[in-house]
Amino acid sequence: MKPDLSAKIAGIELRNPVMLASGTARYGEEIAGYCDLNRVGAIIVKGIALRPTPGNPPPRICETPSGMLNAIGLPNIGVEAFISDKLPFLKRFTTRVIVNIFGSTVEEYGEVAKGFHDVEGVDGLEVNISCPNIKEGGIAFGTDIEATRRVVREVRRATTLPVIIKLSPNVTDIVSFAKVCEEEGADGLSVINTFLAMSIDTETWKPRLANITGGLSGPAIRPVAVRMVWQVSKAVRIPIIGMGGIVTVDDAVEFFLAGASAIAVGTANFINPCASIEIIDGLERYLDTKGLNSITELIGALKT
Repeated sequence: MKPDLSAKIAGIELRNPVMLASGTARYGEEIAGYCDLNRVGAIIVKGIALRPTPGNPPPRICETPSGMLNAIGLPNIGVEAFISDKLPFLKRFTTRVIVNIFGSTVEEYGEVAKGFHDVEGVDGLEVNISCPNIKEGGIAFGTDIEATRRVVREVRRATTLPVIIKLSPNVTDIVSFAKVCEEEGADGLSVINTFLAMSIDTETWKPRLANITGGLSGPAIRPVAVRMVWQVSKAVRIPIIGMGGIVTVDDAVEFFLAGASAIAVGTANFINPCASIEIIDGLERYLDTKGLNSITELIGALKT
């Protein structure tokens, strides 16, 4: 008998706890030819705003040691176009669909959330708070604890869909932000988003990204992400989706042991679009080898 990989995150029933991270599988069509969407627990689609946005000028991506930098700038087609043009494709599959949302004001976050309320085929929202607050001088919502509180409160008020907040690691104490999200009614947390970073071309003396700085992801950030998942899991009761440099099944197991109830595969999809499927198969073998019947037996089982 195969080990039980089923999971429940923020009230969302999943066949397994392996997700495709936002931005790395776009709206699903782009990766579906390489990865069987019916096998993953969920796809978190790329960020959606109220209206279409163009993103940043190129170059927008560059490779770094054990990772990559991106300053894509959240180009997207907006709520209405996603629902009419992209969601029908995703509804062909049995996998859960979680929509990543963002805004430039607190009110806009609420409007985007309201736009997805009661939309068939949308199982939950992941809220990207690592966006500049245009009313407060461009400081990211996710690095200002009171701005975080207001965004979570606004989104929670706008919808009854499961709400998962994607936390920024670019803060002094991520635990305090996690607690605020829980207090304001979040159903779950994604831990973590990318690190603000920079790379310079020593031949041209120019930044490798047109935006100058970008978000660092990939295996280089995994030990820090695991540490943050562990810290947050000890401080809140809501479930955590662990993410940050997961490439192999062993990487995924680290996050479960640290306290994550699910994981999301991101940068690895650019190297190997089948990475998530390989991790799902690997988790079954790992549990079997360890004599475990369920993935839940791994969650928070770190021995200290």
